Amino acid sequence: MIIIAPFLWVHGMALYPFILIKYRADLDNLVLINHERIHHRQQVELLILPFYLWYFLEYFINRLRYKNHSQAYRNISFEREAYQQETNMQYLAKRKTWAFLRFY
Repeated sequence: MIIIAPFLWVHGMALYPFILIKYRADLDNLVLINHERIHHRQQVELLILPFYLWYFLEYFINRLRYKNHSQAYRNISFEREAYQQETNMQYLAKRKTWAFLRFY
């Protein structure tokens, strides 16, 4: 289910089972929606709560490593997978379980 959330500080966010997007116009942004659906798959694989714990732990470690928010965020394994595959609209149909580990 996609929800318009104008209070977001980012264009989109996956909070299983929802996809939150900042702008109504992004309902047509297939790349953004696919990116967030990849995160949904990752969340389900890790039974949701462990996904968020892993995500924030990896961000924290990356923040110490890169000393920069943007670099820390872009180097989270979940984000690396989602960004690399966001334009591939068939990715989720053929994606293997735990595929994000290839990006760790």
